[in-house]
Amino acid sequence: MSWLTNFVRPKLQALVHRTEVPDNLWSKCPECDQMIFHRDLAKNLHVCQHCGHHLRISAEKRLKMLFNDGVFQRVDVPGTPDDPLGFRDRRRYTDRLKEARNATKERDAVVVATGRMGGQTVVIAALNFEFMAGSMGIAAGSGFVAAARRAVSEHAPLVVIPASGGARMQEGILSLMQLPRTVVAVQEVKEAGLPYIVLLTDPTTGGVSASFAMLGDIHLAEPGATIGFAGRRVIEQTVRENLPEKFQTAEFLLEHGMIDCVVPRAALRNTLIRLMDLLRNPRPAAAPKSDGDDAELQIPGSNDKAQPEDPPLQIG
Repeated sequence: MSWLTNFVRPKLQALVHRTEVPDNLWSKCPECDQMIFHRDLAKNLHVCQHCGHHLRISAEKRLKMLFNDGVFQRVDVPGTPDDPLGFRDRRRYTDRLKEARNATKERDAVVVATGRMGGQTVVIAALNFEFMAGSMGIAAGSGFVAAARRAVSEHAPLVVIPASGGARMQEGILSLMQLPRTVVAVQEVKEAGLPYIVLLTDPTTGGVSASFAMLGDIHLAEPGATIGFAGRRVIEQTVRENLPEKFQTAEFLLEHGMIDCVVPRAALRNTLIRLMDLLRNPRPAAAPKSDGDDAELQIPGSNDKAQPEDPPLQIG
């Protein structure tokens, strides 16, 4: 074997046959069209480092982002029939379900989990937009009810993270019946005196926004999230008027008093922990003065040196 075979040929082949670069190493921001390296995107919690656009993420990633050290335990969701109506449009409903399950490795659009956030146990129910646009059918309704009852049994706050296009049309009236069903589940949580917090993400629309998504004690939203019921084009055709540019965005709803706070993704975990702590452990009010006692009421520890506190949480 000569040096031409051992040295020159491999060099020439390396120049001609370049190694293919995997397609999943880069992502394009849908807002500014900038290319983002996958490691930078993951490090920045899937928020565009160029324009701040919050990209959609799966329910699994959200749970790991919120729970302490990303550790949580899944809550079993009751089994439901796959195709109660035998529905078929261009494709069979069962085929669509099979495709979505293979792609997401989830049984349905809802994921329910329990774990620790800060110093307390929390139950989270998150909708996965990657599963048939996070649409709510019987399985999602059953998952939400299971989350509410788990929160009541553990006496824990319930945090709901909707990301949905609305009710699932392949289940017809059965999907619409999940609206009052989830409303009743929310009422059970509130009657137990437990915090019910909703984190609105992109998008939250249709029957989901018309039921449990807008019944929270406190409503947070990610920047730029689309929140509404019907689509913009449908509304414009109905009212025959042009809508504002940022209509149905989180910022628009905040300005009009529909939500309480718009929170960047990096600050969501700490914000939720502080809110739940305030709701469950409010500071005690000063005791009233006794009759005939003109002396100023001394609260234990009131003369101690002031300790630094976290900055006040801005709501609205």
